[in-house]
Amino acid sequence: MVVVTPKQLSELIDRQQITEVVFRYCRAVDRRDFDLLRTCYHPDAIDRHTGFTGDIEAYIAWLSEILRRFAGTHHLIGQQLVELDGDAARCESYGTATHRAVLGGEPDHDFTTGFRYIDRMERRSGQWRIAERLATRDWTRSDAGLFRHKEGEGPSGHPSSADPLYRLPGWPSAVER
Repeated sequence: MVVVTPKQLSELIDRQQITEVVFRYCRAVDRRDFDLLRTCYHPDAIDRHTGFTGDIEAYIAWLSEILRRFAGTHHLIGQQLVELDGDAARCESYGTATHRAVLGGEPDHDFTTGFRYIDRMERRSGQWRIAERLATRDWTRSDAGLFRHKEGEGPSGHPSSADPLYRLPGWPSAVER
C-alpha cells in the first residue's frame, strides 16, 4: 500500500493545474479563443516568442495578426517537468506545432516546429497562471506541399468557435457556460 502525504497530494494537484494551463493555452491558440488565452496568463505577465516580447494584451494583438497567415495550427504537448517552490513553479513543456498556410498562401507558412515552453508560473488568489514565458524554438522544418485534403466526410477542425468542440451534442456551448 502506498501512503500519500497531504503535501504530496497538494503538489500533485498543483502540477495538474499547471499542466492544464499549458493545455488550455494550446486550445486557445488553435481555436483563436483569445478570451480563453487571457485565462492562461496573469495580467502583468510577459511572453517571449520568436519575433515578439511583451505583455498579454500586446501578445494577443500580435498573435491575432500572425495567425491570419494560417488556415490552422495544431499544438501537441509532450513531456512536462514541473518544479514547485511554494506559490511559484518552473514548468518546461516539450511540444510540436504544425502550421498550415491559408489556401493560396505562402509555402513558407506550411511548417512544423519543435519547441519548449519554459514558464514561470505563479499561484495568485488560488489560481496558477503564466507569469513569464520563454517560447523556445528548438527546430523548424518546411512542410510546403505536404498538406492534403481529408479522405472523406466527417467533422473537421476549425480555428474558431465553429470547431466541433464547441458544438458537442449534449455539452453546453461556450456561450452557455
